[in-house]
Amino acid sequence: MREKLNKFMYGRYGNDELNQFIFKLVIGSLIISLFTKGITYISETFYYISICLAISVYYRIFSKNIGKRLSERDSYLSYRSQYKVKMAKRKKHNEEKKTYAFFKCPSCKQKVRVPKNKGKISIHCPKCGVDFIKKS
Repeated sequence: MREKLNKFMYGRYGNDELNQFIFKLVIGSLIISLFTKGITYISETFYYISICLAISVYYRIFSKNIGKRLSERDSYLSYRSQYKVKMAKRKKHNEEKKTYAFFKCPSCKQKVRVPKNKGKISIHCPKCGVDFIKKS
């Protein structure tokens, strides 16, 4: 049986990270559908969304257009890495908010970081060289 499955899948795309993500969306939409049984139209909507997503997963798995599936996967991985970098920057910024104050330069809009609780200080913009006074 395994040999027949391997023969059937030969030349087909198979599973990847994008399929795994879509399948997680299928599971999530099915769970939402279960918990919204009282509200019929919402339950049905999430159920049909999960069915459509499941069909797209199987379409991608059995597809013979490998180049197209690879380009879809690459764009997904690109978006995912951009999102992770953005979230890491946001986390770092939130941690720095405890000890630093952030201001925008009035001329070039560059974000400048200065220590908190230092009173009124003169801030020098590293990008354009303008000095401005703010209370930290």
